[in-house]
Amino acid sequence: MNVQPERATVTREAITAAHDRIADYLPPSPVLDVESDAFGLVGAPLTLKLDLLQPTGSFKVRGALSLLTAAEVPEVGVVAASGGNFGLAVAWAANRLGKPASIFVPSTSPAAKLDALRAAGAQLTVVDGVYAHALAEADAWCEVTGALRAHAYDDADVVAGQGTAAVELSMQAEVDTVVVACGGGGLLAGIATWCGSNTRVVAVETEGTASYAAALAAGEPVDIDVSGIAMSSLGASRIGAIAWAVRDLVDEVVTVTDDQIVAAQRRLWQARRLVAEPGGAAALAAVLAGSIRRDIDERIAVLVCGANTDPGDVVA
Repeated sequence: MNVQPERATVTREAITAAHDRIADYLPPSPVLDVESDAFGLVGAPLTLKLDLLQPTGSFKVRGALSLLTAAEVPEVGVVAASGGNFGLAVAWAANRLGKPASIFVPSTSPAAKLDALRAAGAQLTVVDGVYAHALAEADAWCEVTGALRAHAYDDADVVAGQGTAAVELSMQAEVDTVVVACGGGGLLAGIATWCGSNTRVVAVETEGTASYAAALAAGEPVDIDVSGIAMSSLGASRIGAIAWAVRDLVDEVVTVTDDQIVAAQRRLWQARRLVAEPGGAAALAAVLAGSIRRDIDERIAVLVCGANTDPGDVVA
């Protein structure tokens, strides 16, 4: 069973503090304005926030650095469970800060992510099953060793770090709407907290990882079975407590199909020669599929949040 941690509060002040802490390690990721017709759309250009260009290939390095620069890390180091991207982020951040890291990943993680984790120098344990199984093993390891627990999406310092993407975006572009992929909801919670009521926030899930939609239907977070092309990055079996706590700041939740994600990956490659992993292309998929209401002159920012995939799967 995936036990949710106690709810923690994330504030704009905490996000600002995280932004200040990680600035020396991470320069802002770039934004790219792309004419709508490049994606077969009409209307205002799309603003792409390119967190797939982060050192570890995803936005999650923000949260990892935020946590490890805020917490007291014991000698045994930090432990994390991950479908791949958060593990890479924790391994990279720990290496930069001279701390040991132990990463538990599910056997369903793509080979490209496992290879990158091995190269990062962390202690890697592959657990049979999906993310929830890896999380249970990581929690057990934490109990035995006293390592710092790094939760991928339900830790206040991690979520504050993910919210720094919105801080940067607010300095880089004027937008009306931000569209963001949602797995456990850490990135979504950080973005929504920073944007508040000033900017529309749309969460995007896949049909096989729709934990947020399931929670909204049930009136509370519930466990789901995860599946599909984006499972390694968006496959949390339950929406995080922090994301659930800020649901009033999320204006809309939509789902996309695996086929729509593949189409978005290929369109992004064709239009701008960018390779995004399935979860990283989910937000763009929702825009391209027409799943999000969009006024003709509405300025939409799309978080392209991950690149850890085999390029041959995208450009073939």
